[in-house]
Amino acid sequence: MEPLITNPTWIFLVMLIVLLLVPIILRRLHIPHIIGLIAAGAVLGQHGLNVLARDTSFELFGQVGIYYIMFLAGLEMDMGSFRRHGPKGAAFGVWTFVVPFILGFVATRYGLGMSRQTAVLVSCILSSHTLVTYPIVGRYGLGKQPSVVYAIIATAIASFTALLTLAIVVQKKMGGGDAVYWLRFGVGIVLYIIAVAYTFPKIGRWFLRRNEDAVTQYIFVLTMVFISAFLAVSVGLEGLLGAFLAGLVLNRIVPHGGPLMGRIEFVGNALFVPWFLIGVGMFIDLSILFGDRQTLLLCAVLIGVGTLGKWLAAVIMERLNGLQRVDRLLMFGLTNSHAAGALAIVMIGTRPELDLMSPEILNATVLLILFSCIISSLATEKGARMMALRSNEMDRNRGSYHGKCLTAYAYPQTVDTLTQLSILIRNPLIPDSLMGLAVAMDDEDDLLRARGVSNLEKAQAIAAAANVKMSVMSRISSNVAVAIAHTMREVDAGEIIMGLHEDDEGKPSGKLGVTAQSVLSITHREVLLVRLLMPPGTIRRIVVAVPPMAEYEVGFYKWVEHICRIAELTGQPVRFHTLGDTGFYIKEYLTTHHPLVQQEVVTERGFGNLLMRLPSEVNTDHLLVIVTARAGFISHTPALNTLPHFIAQHFANTNVILLYPDQYGDPQESLSVFAPNGQSVTQRQLLFEKWLNKMRN
Repeated sequence: MEPLITNPTWIFLVMLIVLLLVPIILRRLHIPHIIGLIAAGAVLGQHGLNVLARDTSFELFGQVGIYYIMFLAGLEMDMGSFRRHGPKGAAFGVWTFVVPFILGFVATRYGLGMSRQTAVLVSCILSSHTLVTYPIVGRYGLGKQPSVVYAIIATAIASFTALLTLAIVVQKKMGGGDAVYWLRFGVGIVLYIIAVAYTFPKIGRWFLRRNEDAVTQYIFVLTMVFISAFLAVSVGLEGLLGAFLAGLVLNRIVPHGGPLMGRIEFVGNALFVPWFLIGVGMFIDLSILFGDRQTLLLCAVLIGVGTLGKWLAAVIMERLNGLQRVDRLLMFGLTNSHAAGALAIVMIGTRPELDLMSPEILNATVLLILFSCIISSLATEKGARMMALRSNEMDRNRGSYHGKCLTAYAYPQTVDTLTQLSILIRNPLIPDSLMGLAVAMDDEDDLLRARGVSNLEKAQAIAAAANVKMSVMSRISSNVAVAIAHTMREVDAGEIIMGLHEDDEGKPSGKLGVTAQSVLSITHREVLLVRLLMPPGTIRRIVVAVPPMAEYEVGFYKWVEHICRIAELTGQPVRFHTLGDTGFYIKEYLTTHHPLVQQEVVTERGFGNLLMRLPSEVNTDHLLVIVTARAGFISHTPALNTLPHFIAQHFANTNVILLYPDQYGDPQESLSVFAPNGQSVTQRQLLFEKWLNKMRN
């Protein structure tokens, strides 16, 4: 029967209305909107009211949607979490495949009397799963939680194993699959993984450094995803595994919380992923529930055994690793939903030339998709809420430093990089934590003042792309430094980001500059003098040079926190070059507050030796952060006075931040570190005791 609506304009309008109203209605009912989108597809599809036909647009957008879900799962995964939790995630992948597979094989082979090959394929349907409910986790910002990382790794392993088993069964059914075939298959997979893992990051960094246009960057990333998916299909894998691998290898060049990441998430969650969910719903035929007893029995077995198998796998993972109830609930919710993998297996199994599955199994699989997605949505929503409350309670001190992050803009060419850096180091727990400032001199003409306003508008657009609100202020003053200092006091700014002084050729001038010197002299807040030649997300390593006795300064843990935020959000390793006991306190802070940051602390014998080592260790694609101090304070040494000249001489083509920490004012007492005897002490107590011991000696 012809569907009610066939005009493309009306089809798109109906879809937009569904995408608009369903989340709003279900949000008020406290029901995950994923359930509503799947149900809307069932109602509008050919088995419901037959309003829309599941045409090629749903196939295309649906394919992009499932790729998008897998790509986002890889892209949002913290690589430190991946390395740290990889073995346990792999173990969970084995459990979440084996347990449903065994239960499914026993139930279908011996309970329902299916043939061995059919029972194996049905068991693969029950063992595979799709991260349909991952957008719920992303909405709560829980992508780095261990239980979520376990589920993501398990998804890749379970899906790969299920699809590999499918390939083996199909090859045997068709009389092929000799040793040469499997050798070629294995070699192809290995070469594919090596090619993508080695070339994609290099190509990505090269492209993103040379193209700042937002649309161009987004299209490039999407192109890389589909190239990886195409190559995966070419070697005999499913495209969704290729999309997941693309997310993993592009992870470090797309900073979490950055503008590009914001655009990727926005487009996917607004269009492609909902379209995929509605398309899945169109497969559902609820009239099956009123069919014969054999079909109902098959549906009940698949739903019951599939749900039980995934639940037992989560329980086993919880008991073996000492996890909590909320972790079990979240792992179960993420791994219970069946969609893309199940559809791929059942569509291949029902091909006439194979004759491995009956239409009844197809109908039962579609209902399995519906009920598994409903159960997964409810479980994931409940688990994510519980996890978010627990995480906020545990991490409530991580963002305790007060004050906005203020960025002063002077030149159009630095707006992009300075804004991206400010987004990374800002305190996400402070409302309106980002602010931009442009200062014009009294005697400047209107053209220069207009340029300042234009810089602020561009900065706001960049921040908005990252879903971050930026307040802006344009001031006119006879003294730029005084205007900056007054603004910092007015808005209670915790730090100020400025461009490092350059000469007429765009190279470091070897001087701080009058404005920077004046700001340092009239404010005690943290000052970052920045020169970035490439976007922060394309940097490969962060190198930090720390002066002696830096831990005595009141802003010590504040700048360490800022470095950790950059490293955590970009996924880059960080190396600290320290002196004396400073490295101990940095290690303790990272272990306590940022255990997933890949870090290395190197203790040097003297600050002069430390500086002389840097030119040989820092490359043009690294970020060098030199922590310095204002004159007259305890961590200041004469060598720090020559830093601008040192940077101009040795790091003219390097990304550099010259960082002046908070140096007087109230210490940040809300953060604590662990003293050598294991007792928790506040920063004020720690600094006082260290200073007193030094004086006694």
